[in-house]
Amino acid sequence: MFKHFVQFVTGAASHALKGSRTYYTWVAFLLCLITYGAWGYAHQFQEGLILTGMRDQVMWGFYIGNFTFMVGVAAAAVVLVIPAYVYHWGPIYEIAIIGELLAISAIVMCLGFVAVDVGRPDRAFHLFPIIGSPNFPRSLLSWDVMVLNMYLILNVAIVSHLLYSAFFGRKPNNNFVVPLVLLSIPAAVSIHTVTAFLYSGLAGRPYWNASILAPRFLASAFCSGPAIILILLQILRKAFGLQIKNEAIWKIAELMAYAIAMNLFFLVAEVFKEFYSDTHHLIHTQYLYFGVGEGRGLAIYGWTSVVATVIALVLFLVPATRKNFFTLNVGCVLLYIGVYIEKGIGLVIPGLTPDTLGEIYAYTPTAHEVQVAAGIFGLGFLAFTIMIKIAIPVALGQLVYKGDGPGPVASADHDDAHGAHVGA
Repeated sequence: MFKHFVQFVTGAASHALKGSRTYYTWVAFLLCLITYGAWGYAHQFQEGLILTGMRDQVMWGFYIGNFTFMVGVAAAAVVLVIPAYVYHWGPIYEIAIIGELLAISAIVMCLGFVAVDVGRPDRAFHLFPIIGSPNFPRSLLSWDVMVLNMYLILNVAIVSHLLYSAFFGRKPNNNFVVPLVLLSIPAAVSIHTVTAFLYSGLAGRPYWNASILAPRFLASAFCSGPAIILILLQILRKAFGLQIKNEAIWKIAELMAYAIAMNLFFLVAEVFKEFYSDTHHLIHTQYLYFGVGEGRGLAIYGWTSVVATVIALVLFLVPATRKNFFTLNVGCVLLYIGVYIEKGIGLVIPGLTPDTLGEIYAYTPTAHEVQVAAGIFGLGFLAFTIMIKIAIPVALGQLVYKGDGPGPVASADHDDAHGAHVGA
């Protein structure tokens, strides 16, 4: 068993190191991006968070905004997993593994954004049991660490088993993989629910202190994550000749339309509550959409998010535009922009502005924060690139182990396997 696992890892690593000039160029670019971000973080580690735009008034910013958004992207794998494994719908079952690979990459980025946001990373060991004092179960932060790592381990185990089985020409052990897949569904919901609880549990921050925040998080996650998946499916189908049926793309887009509608409904319900009650807590929502005092605050971002999401809803609701790849992709891009703003700058900054003493500090991400974030995104993209580079040839039968030879050999040329399914 161990020998076979070593053969699988060796064969996968060997294949990941081979590729076209375009592949090498892309990987080199990502490595440069990671190095650029690491250099920025090394500077931050030495000088402290003073290099960022965050201060006592606004102690969460660009890093945590990206973390919150990427948790939603990771949770969105459920949109593929439920139709595939609960309802056994073939066209999506064949591509479910792509959603799981995206979830792994997104969690890697989530952990990266949390790591760079910690002012004293040398104290991070307190989050882990035995060696630290995580204060579990009272601490929501310890819950977040637990569910994120559990979800990461689940997806790694599922993907590894599927690819390992396909590499050796075996059928996956359903007694092993199916329970893990079914467990990953509540785990995906839990990672975004606990993240929402981190915000809504802060009674001193009325903008977040709402029971509707967790449902809003989930609804927006089931919009933004699939928007990325739909574009990825089209790229992979064109680049690798995968037989990804249009029915699968249309069904994901249809599910997204429902999620977009629910997300906007929750937004309207929350905005109505704030403006109709007209308490002093309204100032946070006003800061987002209209500004407070002389400055207009985040108004351009707030309205851009709403308009982009509404246009995307129309494009996804109308069958003619939902089934037209140009308008579908426009809707995906608009939806990504809308939710990225909503879960990032539109969520974090208004919740902290004005602060508890009424002071308005206009937070703006610095070039340093963008530099560090670029490195983390580069790390996530590199992880996804390498996993896809391995997963697709294995799933297509192009990379299998033959006999007791020195390693894996291609069982078919790319053209011979053209049009094969991606499901492992």
